[in-house]
Amino acid sequence: MVKEFNSDRTEDIEIELLLEGILKRFGYDFREYNRAHVKRRLLHRVASLHLSSISQLQHKILHEDLFFQVILQDLSINVTEMFRDPTFYKTLRAEVIPILKTYPYLKIWHAGCSTGEEVYSVAILLLEEGLLERTQIYATDFNPQVIEVAKKGIYPVSRIKEYTYNYQVAGGKHSFSNYYTARYDSVIFDSDLKKNIVFAEHNLVTDHVFAEVNLIICRNVLIYFNKQLQNRVVKLFNESLIKGGYLGLGSKENLMFTDVFDAFEIVDSKEKIYHKKVQ
Repeated sequence: MVKEFNSDRTEDIEIELLLEGILKRFGYDFREYNRAHVKRRLLHRVASLHLSSISQLQHKILHEDLFFQVILQDLSINVTEMFRDPTFYKTLRAEVIPILKTYPYLKIWHAGCSTGEEVYSVAILLLEEGLLERTQIYATDFNPQVIEVAKKGIYPVSRIKEYTYNYQVAGGKHSFSNYYTARYDSVIFDSDLKKNIVFAEHNLVTDHVFAEVNLIICRNVLIYFNKQLQNRVVKLFNESLIKGGYLGLGSKENLMFTDVFDAFEIVDSKEKIYHKKVQ
């Protein structure tokens, strides 16, 4: 009697083989990403190409270098906006900035910066608080294509109304239009915001400590990782922060049940802002 194969199990095996192939062929490791997210994105691409299986997709990926760039975009986390979750920035301004002002020089790491909107949000906040001139911001992502977008700082004018509202709720002190110039259907952010930002490739999955910093912002990235990878990444953050440094995570992320939970104090449980203990 021939056993019937479970199609879901077959797809799971195909995904495992595909992710192993991507790692060996291109050096990107998605094996510990949230499997439901990976599966959803890959099946969407299979359907859009009218392929019959993930195995067919794997063949196309491994044999077509340019097509892999398409898959890299599929598996990247590029959902972002200016002052996303504006109450996070309002709390950052009220609870963290006053402490950061006591340092003569600051280093901030924005991990998983995507196309840069949230990096420029932090730069605007720092400028308004008189800190941008003495701050070095490292903005990193594993995806070179989104890094190039971030470097340019050019975004659709259609989103400015939303971004302006976020800025105002976040406690913005001026007119948001002070920070960009509109050109046809796009806006370009002021070059003064960029001069203390270094955009660079860095992979949270495979790379090591990036720098010793006062503040790390990594929002809405960990939710795409499995528990083991989340734990490794927050340990990396702990190693990268100075004693007394701060960590800002996304609204659905936290340090509970990680190996570093006891190394931090909670600044704001709702906004997921943490303070690394001095002792």
